[in-house]
Amino acid sequence: MKKALASIFILLLLLVSLAKPVRAQSNIQVINDAASLTFPNSLEFQAEFQSGADITSVVLEYGSNQLTCGTVEARAFPTMTPAPDVKVQWTWDMRQAGSLPPGSTVWWRWQVSDASGAQFTSPQKTVLWLDNIHPWQVITGGKINLHYYDGGTSFGQQLHDAAVKALQRLSQDVGVGTDSPVDIYIYASQNDLLEAVLYDPSWAAGQAFAENDIVIIGVSPDQLDWGMSTEAHELTHVLVGHLTFTCLGFIPHWLNEGLAVYGEGGRADYEAALNQAIPGNTLTALRSLSGNFPDTDLVTLAYGESYSVVSYLLKTYGRDKMTKLLLDLRDGQTADQALQAVYGFDTDGLEDVWRRSIGAAPRSESSQSTPVATPTEVPTFVPIGAAPVARAATSTPQPATVLATPTPTVATQTAAPTPAAISPAKQPGLNFGNLTTVIEFALACLIIAVLLAGLAIFLIVRHQSRRIK
Repeated sequence: MKKALASIFILLLLLVSLAKPVRAQSNIQVINDAASLTFPNSLEFQAEFQSGADITSVVLEYGSNQLTCGTVEARAFPTMTPAPDVKVQWTWDMRQAGSLPPGSTVWWRWQVSDASGAQFTSPQKTVLWLDNIHPWQVITGGKINLHYYDGGTSFGQQLHDAAVKALQRLSQDVGVGTDSPVDIYIYASQNDLLEAVLYDPSWAAGQAFAENDIVIIGVSPDQLDWGMSTEAHELTHVLVGHLTFTCLGFIPHWLNEGLAVYGEGGRADYEAALNQAIPGNTLTALRSLSGNFPDTDLVTLAYGESYSVVSYLLKTYGRDKMTKLLLDLRDGQTADQALQAVYGFDTDGLEDVWRRSIGAAPRSESSQSTPVATPTEVPTFVPIGAAPVARAATSTPQPATVLATPTPTVATQTAAPTPAAISPAKQPGLNFGNLTTVIEFALACLIIAVLLAGLAIFLIVRHQSRRIK
């Protein structure tokens, strides 16, 4: 009998266990994951995921190979309805966020969660941000990748060889180089270039993107000589910008542009403007060239002076001191501090010795009154626009990770409220903004009043009893 009861009991337990609902096993899988370009306006990400439980969250993480001060993540939150099978899409609108340079590598991945608590990170994928309307060809070697589509092989090879020679000259004379290849994109015309990048000025014919190691130039086949000098100029900007990349430093414009003109080997029109200004003592004060150059006829003279000053420093003091100057500026020293530490004079002192070297009149005292920009540390904030995750600069302070907001329609961005917007519940002192608080305060006052009244009655009764006695 006992054995029979035990068997029945075991059978009942088995039936109960079988009667329990079976929980769906979670196994999140990616069915589709792709990105499509509408160059240069937008980049659309699409994906489909399946799971044994309802998928409750899908987050897109994305970025490009741009050099940044620290790790910066861009996230997007596509609209979705929880289900075992979900399809999502999100568009990176460059017209709102700001365009990437052609040739940038964009990466992305998805973070997926379901109702069972399972989490899934899709494999990271990449796409090249570049138009597909041109039959691009590439010539590689010597740490230069030259991309072109017009002019033939000879045209492309000459531009590539000139860029390699410029890179070698800059490494030998200035001490700037690169560990990774620089990509140079040659558009067949200025118009083609302007169609590839949003919001560029109409006069732009070449640009350097130091944070991406990319140069873009509009060069037609009949502009070969100009193209070779321009790519050397922009290549110098990339190398100098990469070496000095920091969120703390400030590179004087005269130094940056002077090095770029040095990189292209000088220009006759710049030297002519300088030679005309020396006899009449109409040189621009060097300190006033620390910021943007004047948008007037004096701009040619500004380039000529900058090139002459940089050439003087390199010929007189050599490459190593120039490299040290750039590194000190990168590390946050002002131009005066860095010049004093490396050469023993500040900006005014440099202008004095340079003027003597070219036979110009002494510097006027009025040049000292021009303010000079000083570096300020970039605060940690939520940046507007796509903020890609990329290679971190070496030997520079790294600010805290921040969450980028690619467009106003995605990614959470909570602004600090103004004093007028602070709710009464968060203000110090007595709070009447909450009904519960008002009731509690009223009850406390009532209790205190009752106690005081009781005490008063007690004292009166006691006094009367003493009088009766």
